Amino acid sequence: MYSIIGLLSDNGKVTEGKVIFDGQDISPSQFKSKKEYEAALEKLRGNSMAMIFQDPMTFLNPILKIGTQLIEPILNHTNCTKAEAREKALELMEKVGIPSAEKRIDQYPFEFSGGMRQRIVIAIALANNPKLIIADEPTTALDVTIQAQVLELIDELKKSSNSAIIMISHDLGVVAKLCDRIAIMYGGKIVEIGTDKDIFYDPKHPYTKGLLNCIANPEDDDDKELEPIAGSPPDLLNPPKGCPFVDRCSEAMRICKDVEPEVSTFSDTHQCACWLLHSKAVKE
Repeated sequence: MYSIIGLLSDNGKVTEGKVIFDGQDISPSQFKSKKEYEAALEKLRGNSMAMIFQDPMTFLNPILKIGTQLIEPILNHTNCTKAEAREKALELMEKVGIPSAEKRIDQYPFEFSGGMRQRIVIAIALANNPKLIIADEPTTALDVTIQAQVLELIDELKKSSNSAIIMISHDLGVVAKLCDRIAIMYGGKIVEIGTDKDIFYDPKHPYTKGLLNCIANPEDDDDKELEPIAGSPPDLLNPPKGCPFVDRCSEAMRICKDVEPEVSTFSDTHQCACWLLHSKAVKE
């Protein structure tokens, strides 16, 4: 996601592939210089695309008032006056459920609870009605009750706005509630992609099945134990040549160690990269 929004640090770079946003190729290779690329992304970030970060305390500036941080992206990307931008900021605060917005707009981040800070981060992301919102585990730093409120807010925004939302999450409950299309990633690669029904009711990849087996199902017997995935994630400094899941897969074959899996297509929406799905694989 950092590649899409142009926030890769100096220890990462885009070496292949394309980033197509709203019909335009915004890959670094399309620009004559790094400066030209960064200038183009500056026009998009906070305007056509926005990001809801994982921890609101590292995103919000602790020494600037909430109003200042809300108004800045509005002024940067529109021709409105400061007074108009403040009115828009108040509207955004009310939209995300901040009570007493007139008073709280002049307060600092430390005067807000964790849940309220995350609502402010969402308000900043919404400031210019972006076409794309990237939500990076937006509930990780919050307690369970506040998580539910923030997820409900994101769900309402998804239904009421025209923005596309990419949700990054380790929580399959969150994914099931909010997402229409799901990409399961392991070792930095997409191993399965499909609709919510494809992934939850017809999983193909051993890792996807393993994730689902880790979830407690209220319909199961009380005595049924969860099935954790054995082993540890791969070292991404020295990734395996073949399937990244090979060392943790109970069904791994010799080819899995040395050759990256081919992608199998099951429908217009459902694809999976696994040698077990190959026509020549031994079926049990």
